[in-house]
Amino acid sequence: MRRLEMLSNTIFGVAMTLLAYDLPKASSFANAPGWHDVMRVYAQPVIALTISFVVAGLFWFSHHRRLAVAPEGGRGVVFLNLFFLLSIIILPVTNGLYGNYRLEGVVAVLYGFHLTLIAALNALLWILALRGRSEPPLLATALVPLVVFVIGTATAFVAPKVAQFIWCLAFLAPLGGWVAARRAG
Repeated sequence: MRRLEMLSNTIFGVAMTLLAYDLPKASSFANAPGWHDVMRVYAQPVIALTISFVVAGLFWFSHHRRLAVAPEGGRGVVFLNLFFLLSIIILPVTNGLYGNYRLEGVVAVLYGFHLTLIAALNALLWILALRGRSEPPLLATALVPLVVFVIGTATAFVAPKVAQFIWCLAFLAPLGGWVAARRAG
């Protein structure tokens, strides 16, 4: 699993760096831009970058915690981890779409589905890592983003602008773990 951890760090690092690739370049402006011009050109891509970067960071942190909790895994867990990492490396693609067409329903749903897939794979890996153990805080921390992304993606079908605010609630996952710990203890 140590090699998987090194591979994971590389994949997360590359994916998180590539999130900025689709940001508009300064050459987007014919003249020196005013505040309105800067906001018009950069607002949507920066919002998408911020959401995706923080989401990737949270899943990177979760991935490292999971590898510490379950430092060994069979072939199936390793393959599932590879699918999880594949879903991370594709994040710059959906982020680029979302950054340019954030308020379009189809794009918002696609982006939300991708976030939901990442969260589902992460939750499944946590369930496998905690097999036979009672760790409600760790499980809650893994399941909160999945629930939030499912709700946000369903919302994106009817209100793409609202979905982005719901997805941000996934950042409260550590709070879900804290609540579960308080209830268990």
